[in-house]
Amino acid sequence: MRRTPILALVVFMFMIGQTAFAGRLIINSDTSDPAPKAAFTQIVADFNKAYPDIKAELNVYDHESYKTSIRNWLSSEAPDVVFWYAGERLNTFVSKDLLEPVTDVWKENNLDDKMASARSGVTFNNEQYGLPYTYYQWGVYYRKDIFDRYGIGVPKNWDEYLAACNTLKSNGITPIAIGTKGLWTTGGWFDYLNLRVNGLDFHMQLMKGEIPYTDPRVKEVFTRWKELIEPEYFIANHTSYSWQDAQAFLYQGKAAMYLIGNFIVPNFPEELDGKMGFFQFPVINPEVKMYEDAPTDILAIPARAKNKRDAKVFLSYISQPSVIRTLNDALKQLPTHKDAGVTDNYFLNLGNEMLSAAAGTAQFYDRDTDPVMAKAGMKGFQEFMVKPDRLDKILNQIEKTRKRIYKK
Repeated sequence: MRRTPILALVVFMFMIGQTAFAGRLIINSDTSDPAPKAAFTQIVADFNKAYPDIKAELNVYDHESYKTSIRNWLSSEAPDVVFWYAGERLNTFVSKDLLEPVTDVWKENNLDDKMASARSGVTFNNEQYGLPYTYYQWGVYYRKDIFDRYGIGVPKNWDEYLAACNTLKSNGITPIAIGTKGLWTTGGWFDYLNLRVNGLDFHMQLMKGEIPYTDPRVKEVFTRWKELIEPEYFIANHTSYSWQDAQAFLYQGKAAMYLIGNFIVPNFPEELDGKMGFFQFPVINPEVKMYEDAPTDILAIPARAKNKRDAKVFLSYISQPSVIRTLNDALKQLPTHKDAGVTDNYFLNLGNEMLSAAAGTAQFYDRDTDPVMAKAGMKGFQEFMVKPDRLDKILNQIEKTRKRIYKK
């Protein structure tokens, strides 16, 4: 059939539009801290050089606004690639058909073998919905020089930990830095106390809404937490500080310990080189095995993405062991690809050793449970840290949310 000039022009313009459209790749990221922002900016630049027909654009947002905005993006004008988290936080979007399966990316890059340890966190209904690119340990980062000054050894159990806190407090140093303005840091404390008191199986049952928050075993967690709150072992006015703000207390020597993830390491000031240490959260119940939080960060493709083809090219590029290694070297975190290797770094070596020996791992409180449940729980945790005498009221309020969400 002979095309008319107008039809030919329409077809030509459509093809030009498709070509231009297909080459633009929009990536939305929450990597706003200096080290990860610089790392991903460089990775995207390298990707653009490797694939000149694709123009990848990296948009960086702060953590808290990103968590709110991503829900809107996925249900309306979606970018082509988003940064997110493995576990229940991922499944929340998967269950609403807001994310694209990337099982083909896994198969093409042999990731079932190369990323076997991270596979479960992104697999739902036998499909993979994300590319894990890093995971990291949580634990206690502390001032070794301050501990040495007062003859404090690394605490292995709860009694030793409380004794260390008492010694620090008696010498005018607040034992524990924390910033709870963003709420999520309270989840780290709840996780570790619950994992050490009740173990991983109980913890995950609670995360799935199968156990009431008014259960006596949950109350025992808060009893332990109260042993740190009542003697004022946490910095004052922590609800006014973000996690970044609270670092200053540690660096200035006004506080000596910080329970946080390894993402804090790139922020350590040069003048503290050799003065910062790390230890595993101490044993509370000797009969409970040592479980750890090991959050895994991922890249995913929205179901409404306009350029899924190039998005999968980008995920495949990131999955290369050399790229994974470069990223994690900059992030000071652990690579998910078994061929990437781990940089010889004091904190990474300790973290890798600890996680390799762990009896099991959780993602993190707000990654392992329903987002609405997580918000209610962490709001209650923050309130408890300020007003521990209101525990029963707080737990009853959290329990109402659990019953509403899980209807159990």
